[in-house]
Amino acid sequence: MTLSAPVTTKYEAIIGLETHCQLSTKTKIFSNSSTAFGAPPNANIDPVCMGLPGVLPVLNQKVLEYAVKAGLALNCQIAPYSKFDRKQYFYPDLPKNYQISQYDLPIAEHGWLEIELVDEQGNANRKRIGITRLHMEEDAGKLVHAGSDRLSGSTYSLVDYNRTGIPLIEIVSEPDLRSGQEAAEYAQELQRIVRYLGVSDGNMQEGSLRCDVNISVRPVGQEEFGVKVEIKNMNSFSAIQRAIEYEIERQIEAINNGEPIYQETRLWEEGSQRTISMRSKEGSSDYRYFPEPDLGPIEVPSSQLEQWKSELPELPAQKRDRYETEIGLSPYDARVITDDRAVAEYFEATLAEGGDAKQAANWIQGDITGYLKTEKLNITEIALTPGALAELTGLITSGTISGKIAKDILPELLTQGGSPKELVESKGLIQISDTSALEKMIDEAIAAHPKEVESYRNGKTKLKGFFVGQVMKLSGGRADPKLTNQLVEQKLNG
Repeated sequence: MTLSAPVTTKYEAIIGLETHCQLSTKTKIFSNSSTAFGAPPNANIDPVCMGLPGVLPVLNQKVLEYAVKAGLALNCQIAPYSKFDRKQYFYPDLPKNYQISQYDLPIAEHGWLEIELVDEQGNANRKRIGITRLHMEEDAGKLVHAGSDRLSGSTYSLVDYNRTGIPLIEIVSEPDLRSGQEAAEYAQELQRIVRYLGVSDGNMQEGSLRCDVNISVRPVGQEEFGVKVEIKNMNSFSAIQRAIEYEIERQIEAINNGEPIYQETRLWEEGSQRTISMRSKEGSSDYRYFPEPDLGPIEVPSSQLEQWKSELPELPAQKRDRYETEIGLSPYDARVITDDRAVAEYFEATLAEGGDAKQAANWIQGDITGYLKTEKLNITEIALTPGALAELTGLITSGTISGKIAKDILPELLTQGGSPKELVESKGLIQISDTSALEKMIDEAIAAHPKEVESYRNGKTKLKGFFVGQVMKLSGGRADPKLTNQLVEQKLNG
């Protein structure tokens, strides 16, 4: 009698993200206090954001513009009529005991965002993630707990109201994500889009972009969702991925052990790399929404909508597609170059000056990015202009200089600028492509290393690289690498 193996249930994760994005306006959503980050506690406050009696909020026009532009970039339908609502809840950093948000009539709905995952073979796999809604709201303040990073265990708490009234858009995705990798890429694409638009700096470390994850698991093939758990406190894309991967395993293990999963909010603990329970999850009915009586409805005229639509830049996904199909970059190269709008514009300016696309992409991704990271600079702050980079790639393509010489002069170009061609000529670095001159150096290298010659001719053909290196030394790095390789092989075999 043969016992059959136990049936192992396969599960899939159902993941949606709620992303709060702080808008880069100079003043708050309903008052004229500054939104500057890093001010002393309670320096950027006023009667409106503090909810003092008798004050009235006034919507910041720039907030509406930025919200609409973000909605358009996310392929949303912009509502012809929307309104603000009061979301009631008590917390010490919420002075009014309610938050002005949007509930049933948000400014934008029914959109989508395309993510792109590049596999190990360099192939791009694209997937559309639905956007349920995008709405405007104000931020709450910040509690600082003394003696602990959480309320539990602290000796006392301080409140900083600078963040109160900071303008936010909340972007709610459809539950279309299925892995931590997909969720992290979705969040990164959101960051790219708001940065390209200029509506937010998207800085997660400063709280300008905050993602809450809703996650449940269910057996593959089942239509009904499992019990949803929310995860908070993730301040990087890698943390989002790791928190989701941990929570998927935790929920599957609980189901397999017959333990219940509760609808709750959990925190991601970076130190222990785990999620921990924070509180039971509220439902929307707990907030007792009703229309905000101090703010009128919002109607965006079609002429204004068309103007804002015309001001949208080419977005990251559009650039990636164009770079791959029209310029011929690989999906990986296109992804890296378009990650930052300033870098993409620098790349395009280099091509406009006649630079080689592949070489320009390689230099930008490699040595130039390395320099930017080391010096903590933006690409707009370097002395090497797009025209100079185009000239540098032209010198390599024409054989005037080698790639090694280009690397040698790059630091000076990055810090002092100038013409690569003039620099090469002034330093006497023009590549040696004269056959007779190279042959003399090759003969000298061969004569100086008879044992290596004998080893090469006895089958150790990898020693060809040794002799090429000797010639490069004799030439001060100016020997034409391709021609040198050919001539060395001919001499050694002869």
